[in-house]
Amino acid sequence: MTAAPRSSDDPSSDGPPPDTPSATSSPSRTLRIELAYDGGDYAGWQIQPGQPTVQAALEASFAELAGQRVPVVGSGRTDAGVHALAQVASCRTTLALPCRDIARALNARLPDDIIVRQVSDAPADFSALHSAKRKRYAYLIHNRPLGDVFLRRYAWHVHAPLDLEAMQRAAGAFLGTHDFSSFESSGSPRASSVRTIDELTVSPTPHPFAAWAGSTGASRPFAALADEALICISVSADGFLYNMVRAIVGTLVEVGRGAECADWPAQVVAATDRSQAGPTAPPQGLFLVGVEYDGQDDYDDQDLEA
Repeated sequence: MTAAPRSSDDPSSDGPPPDTPSATSSPSRTLRIELAYDGGDYAGWQIQPGQPTVQAALEASFAELAGQRVPVVGSGRTDAGVHALAQVASCRTTLALPCRDIARALNARLPDDIIVRQVSDAPADFSALHSAKRKRYAYLIHNRPLGDVFLRRYAWHVHAPLDLEAMQRAAGAFLGTHDFSSFESSGSPRASSVRTIDELTVSPTPHPFAAWAGSTGASRPFAALADEALICISVSADGFLYNMVRAIVGTLVEVGRGAECADWPAQVVAATDRSQAGPTAPPQGLFLVGVEYDGQDDYDDQDLEA
């Protein structure tokens, strides 16, 4: 089940939401919408019959606000259980409200696990999907023998020890322009499987509650979190194939646990054969971190934090 909509007195709404406008006959405009969501209770971004999806929730909120359907296009289709820190969507609408008021009104209507961070006017030809130049994803791995009840929705628990340095050496095989067929799941055919990865890092990152470990009077369980580092795999590319990041993560984990050597991923890339790569990592550790566009700075200071 998805979370309940926020009430009108929620602080993120900055006051009562605007009423549905009585007139929507103003000239059509293109909106750029940046949103974050916890994907754990959704069947992904894209609308699917009988399934809760992020796109469906956003379009339902727009329909209630505008009094008519407003189709929304996303920068890409995150899969079931995948999260977003900064997904980007676009739409055409005749709503005459200021961007800040649109963001507030949408947030008042959306469930608590989806929040609109920013709404901006964009050029008429802007498309969140087709105008995107680069995307960044991050994947979290909790690498400890004992699981963590608070991380189970946001990280892959790998109990076997992982060799971080071996994973870092192996990551270099993915950099550059390659045919990434070995890391593409079936079900979403593309005209080309060639993509360019310009950055891929494997690094430790603190447990989100680790800051409490140093506080005065911290209890023993919180103090123990100081040693509970996670592994973050961050990757930036001009585009991604279906399940590409999760397949790369699964391949790097095979190296980390010693099942394969650090040179093996280069062989997998060259094979262009999905059966040669590691398993697809589970969805809950994956986050869409951001999407880049030409003229990115034009949006950065507009109508932030509704």
